[in-house]
Amino acid sequence: MVQLVLPLNYRLPYYFVNVVPALYMDGLIINALQDSITMGQTNAKINLTVAEIEEAKWKRKEIEEEERGKWDNPIEFFLSCLGYAVGLGNVWRFPYLCYKNGGAAFLIPYCLMLFVAGLPLFFMELALGQYTSLGPNKLYTNLSPIFSGLGWAMVVMSGLTAIYYNVIIAWTIYYTFASLTNDLPWGHCDNPYNSKDCYTTEAAEECKSLGLHYYDGKCYAPDDYCSMGGFSLLNETFCVSPSNNSDIRGVEGIVPRISASEDFFKNKMLGITGKTWEDVGEMRWELVGCLALAWILVAGCLAKGVKSSGKVVYFTATFPYVVLIILLVRGLTLEGAYQGIEYYLLKPDLSRLRDIKVWNDAAVQIFYSTGVGFGGLITLSSYNKINNNCMRDAIIVALCNSATSLFAGLVIFSMLGFLAHELKTDIEDVVSSGSGLAFVVYPTAVTHMPVPPLWSFLFFIMLITLGLDSQFAMVETVTTALLDQFVCLRKRKLLVVCLTCFILFLCGLTLCLEGGLLMFELFNTFSAGLCLIIVSILEVFVVSYVFGFNRFMEIIRNEMDIHIPVILHAFWAITMCFITPLALILILGFSLYHVSPVGMEGYVYPEGIQVLGWLIFGSSVVFLPLGAIYSLIFKRDRCQFSPTENFCPASKRT
Repeated sequence: MVQLVLPLNYRLPYYFVNVVPALYMDGLIINALQDSITMGQTNAKINLTVAEIEEAKWKRKEIEEEERGKWDNPIEFFLSCLGYAVGLGNVWRFPYLCYKNGGAAFLIPYCLMLFVAGLPLFFMELALGQYTSLGPNKLYTNLSPIFSGLGWAMVVMSGLTAIYYNVIIAWTIYYTFASLTNDLPWGHCDNPYNSKDCYTTEAAEECKSLGLHYYDGKCYAPDDYCSMGGFSLLNETFCVSPSNNSDIRGVEGIVPRISASEDFFKNKMLGITGKTWEDVGEMRWELVGCLALAWILVAGCLAKGVKSSGKVVYFTATFPYVVLIILLVRGLTLEGAYQGIEYYLLKPDLSRLRDIKVWNDAAVQIFYSTGVGFGGLITLSSYNKINNNCMRDAIIVALCNSATSLFAGLVIFSMLGFLAHELKTDIEDVVSSGSGLAFVVYPTAVTHMPVPPLWSFLFFIMLITLGLDSQFAMVETVTTALLDQFVCLRKRKLLVVCLTCFILFLCGLTLCLEGGLLMFELFNTFSAGLCLIIVSILEVFVVSYVFGFNRFMEIIRNEMDIHIPVILHAFWAITMCFITPLALILILGFSLYHVSPVGMEGYVYPEGIQVLGWLIFGSSVVFLPLGAIYSLIFKRDRCQFSPTENFCPASKRT
């Protein structure tokens, strides 16, 4: 029997929550306190058995779990991880890398890097988050106090990436609305916003059939066309410089031209043409509205944490596959599709494997597409039950992620093959990567298809759902860190989510200026580049060497009750202890060797902006030394390299 003596001069809600949590729910205690107050006593004496105290502790755990949240079922967790891993890069970066780096030959370094770098870290993060039910900031503080800044570095990286990632979603929303018309605006150059350099293949062919050249909506004779470029006509196909007879250029390339879709992207949506850091222009309010809508979608889906986002992913994680299948079926029926797929996969160039850049491209692509190092996987798995088979999930999701990249490439290159056929040009002239593929090349392709608005709408809706899943996890990483650090905020989860989204929205407004693409490239380069590799190196070092690989495996087997076959145990041991850290160090070295001043399309940013970029980089990395210094000063009574008593399952945490 245990006797509690409770002073009645405390504010009861505060006292019960902070001194004897969960016991205030017991009617016996409330009655005893009321009786003591009635009798004028200064203390309330309550006799509790050990069993009653243990029961009260379990009540407290149940309250805490309910406040923090749990996945309703393993499917929600699996789809959330799949949606997080499968993002925009699978559609607009992998196909281009595969084409550029030897076609099917690129799959060799890509798959090797998946197994030696991506998969081990993927499994490691899922296991850590699931075991402790903590976000990255609290997890590493308890795993090894001197590395407490590691988790906060992940949180900051997720926040910085979320700022510019949602701008991409805003672009796709803009294009989705623009697709709701019978006549796609990027299909011609007759719009008020079109520049003089705008052209379409159809208009150029009409002029060419008359022996003329198209520019600024008109057809010009060859001599007039040459003079617009500051040259003189040499013959029907060449122009010559008046000041240098050896400077001879083709008539077709004498005047700069951009496609109607590129004109729409740069001049209608962004307004970037002619903008520099000295003149970033005005705010693009239509884009601000799309960004606000994107953040409203994110906040709405995360309003109740995983309880709400877990339901949304049933649609957002599966819908892209439906659209990809539809687009592939349509793409394969188009003329020229086979030539596109042939360039993509069917002409492997094994000689490219001798180029170290190919291996670096494969490693970096695996790194970013799996989403390791950002803390998102730790966050998602922290809402799991401790005995969920996260090893199985890690293997399946990683393989599905790579398979999706390969499948998306078939879709994209079937369309590019069709576009090259329609424009009577080579694949090399239409292939692109990143925003150029999504917002310039593909929109051009759909204008040559029957019912262009339909295919445009489907494509951009798919991009929105692909982006939202990744965005959910990154924002959830930030909010989970705040709620784990300040437990009192859990009852105000909606307020925390909305304020977080609003602050990140404000930070993204600079990317909605006419020169916002300049800031976008700065964020894209520095927010999660070198710092992501550094964080991942430290992460695998802390788990494999500081905490201990064997100890980590024992936790998974004995406390999480996950069976690890002998072959897989050997695989995890070799990769986590040797190959993965070595591969990450090589990637870091190669990346440092190729560091160069950031710029865009030949425009090198001013020195002050270069410094700003490195400050963005430092805003996350700085937590690594700060966390160590804080722990050494304020937690010096602890062993800095050993886990604390709170590195344990939530059910055992005091």
